[in-house]
Amino acid sequence: MTEVPTWEQFMAPILQELSDGIVHKARDLREVVADRLGLSEQARKELIPSGQARWENRANWALSYLGRFGAAYRPIRGSYQITDSGRALLEQRATGITVHDLKTLLPPTITAITSGMEAVEDVSEVDTEEIDPVEQIENGVARLQATVGADLLVRLHSQDPAFFEQAVLDLLMAMGYGGAEGKATRTQLSNDGGIDGIVDQDALGLSRIYVQAKRYALDASVGRPEVQAFVGALHGNQANQGVFITTGRFASGARAYAESVPTRVILIDGQRLASLMVRYGVGVQVRRTVQIVEVDEDFFE
Repeated sequence: MTEVPTWEQFMAPILQELSDGIVHKARDLREVVADRLGLSEQARKELIPSGQARWENRANWALSYLGRFGAAYRPIRGSYQITDSGRALLEQRATGITVHDLKTLLPPTITAITSGMEAVEDVSEVDTEEIDPVEQIENGVARLQATVGADLLVRLHSQDPAFFEQAVLDLLMAMGYGGAEGKATRTQLSNDGGIDGIVDQDALGLSRIYVQAKRYALDASVGRPEVQAFVGALHGNQANQGVFITTGRFASGARAYAESVPTRVILIDGQRLASLMVRYGVGVQVRRTVQIVEVDEDFFE
């Protein structure tokens, strides 16, 4: 039985340490919080299978969730600072914070960013003996991907328009829409005519996909007028297919309009964008590969 507190038990002490309003480096924050929790030397020596200290892994998960739900943010890489939402949360739950608290007590504009990524069962709330090891691994991977996806959206929104447009084109190429000899071209920002990029699906450019990529606030809604303007831009280029990608989300009216026009228009919101980037390896890297083995029956025959 481990002596290390659960990652949920790290959250309140982390916010208490951040409550001074100063930017703290994550590595310093972990050490101070470990001291605050009174971790013994034995507890600090416990390792998880990857070789990382168990308490550091759980502290990192706590930081990740606090950042994911807007209780803390990273002004610079590897550092954290408390937010107004984090202060309010700490006032209400000074003795302990759970994932349920993050979901229910933080402002809707914050929880809306990750609401679409919460369908995955949280193994922290499940008796691990009730599910088989493979399911535990799958749940863990899904949680990791959801966290990375949320981080991707925040980072994409903080970049300049040119970076975001190029990232979108990189994704479409990674998905295979450029074909074997196609290419992706980003249009000039000053005179794009409502088109941010063009993907040629063959060497001669006979088949093209026109792209609009817009950085909206993560909780902002893209309405019908914006989609209608994009369709107009497609008509102006005599195009019959296009992709509108945003870090925000699409209103129901925008989706209904896109489905009603003859021009084929695909709408990709922030949640799906993040999922596709993780799936096709754009803006992410593989940290570790896990192999699942079983007995080779043929070996024993």
